[in-house]
Amino acid sequence: MSYDDVEIEDMEWNEELQAYTYPCPCGDLFQITKDDLKLGEEIARCPSCSLYITVIYNIEDFSDHNRNNKPLQPSNPQSLTVA
Repeated sequence: MSYDDVEIEDMEWNEELQAYTYPCPCGDLFQITKDDLKLGEEIARCPSCSLYITVIYNIEDFSDHNRNNKPLQPSNPQSLTVA
């Protein structure tokens, strides 16, 4: 069972660890990477103890799918003449 449920907005980005972190009662930090989040992982673990938290987030915010896609356009648009 998860120690707590934590919103991603309540976590802090740690440049050194390249992970989102949240304080653990043991004094260390729960950690989860962006790659974990992209894969749908929702468990942030503490490296110093057995506790873990469930991260609440929208996977679409971390997904690369459809991020760089432009709206579909016809490859050869044809003009239409109306008489």
